[in-house]
Amino acid sequence: MADKLRFATVARPGALTTFQDSGRPGLAHLGVPRSGALDIKSYLLANRLVGNQAGTTVLETTFDGVSLSFSSAVLVAVTGALADVMVNGQPVGWSMPIYVPEGAHLDVGAAKVGLRSYVAVAGGFQVAPVLGSRSRDLLSGLGPSPLVANELIAIGPGSSSAPAIDFAPYLPLGDSLPLTVHPGPRRNWLTKKAEHDLFSQRYQVLPESNRIALRFKGSPIERHYHEELPSEAVVWGALELLPTGEVIVFLADHPTTGGYPVVGVIDETSASLCAQLRSGDQVRFARARSWRTFEG
Repeated sequence: MADKLRFATVARPGALTTFQDSGRPGLAHLGVPRSGALDIKSYLLANRLVGNQAGTTVLETTFDGVSLSFSSAVLVAVTGALADVMVNGQPVGWSMPIYVPEGAHLDVGAAKVGLRSYVAVAGGFQVAPVLGSRSRDLLSGLGPSPLVANELIAIGPGSSSAPAIDFAPYLPLGDSLPLTVHPGPRRNWLTKKAEHDLFSQRYQVLPESNRIALRFKGSPIERHYHEELPSEAVVWGALELLPTGEVIVFLADHPTTGGYPVVGVIDETSASLCAQLRSGDQVRFARARSWRTFEG
């Protein structure tokens, strides 16, 4: 007998809820960003908690969560930003496997700490891949569209029984956490004063930040050179110094080339923190061991 088709119905899509997986690596030479889940740790954990393989598609919410109902019993997990999670109005566990009965309603509330939550279901959300990935890329528009109300989402075959893991520790975000920075290819565009200013001040995350880049408010950083650069390849975590003295950090949906000097590159261990920063949060930059200070 064929397995019963399973699907989720979107009751509340949230401000920006997208499908995300491990992205589109290896296509930068064609101008295609990697994209994929911003908070890799939370993405992998959500899939692990429901017994999915690492590359399975999940939902990535932005600040105000999402609400879904399910046509059959499913196992789900919610990780990432700390939020209230309810099934049919009753509080359930966060960052642990949740059994959702047939016809029940799952609600992921607004983020209390962090910005993006990850919702995984055993079997994964089944949407059409584009260039080998089901991730939504906000810059190019590749991938499935963000969720809309009353949308039906197919769910792959998966067990509704909890795997051996039934909880996961959570390290809460704090104020002024450091983003570790390696020297970039244009680090010599920083004067001695500019390097001091870059690492000695706190930056405030601006509302214009998104999956493409983090923008920061802080004292302007001076540049040693002022000529224009031809466009150069950029990677996730590239810290660009703008002509105004502002700095930005590229995230998963970044363009593959840029015309401003990349004076540093954020260490990949800071990826999850970058994903969870919200407007108004304060951060600082910290030198990686590979960064040597100017002499004198």
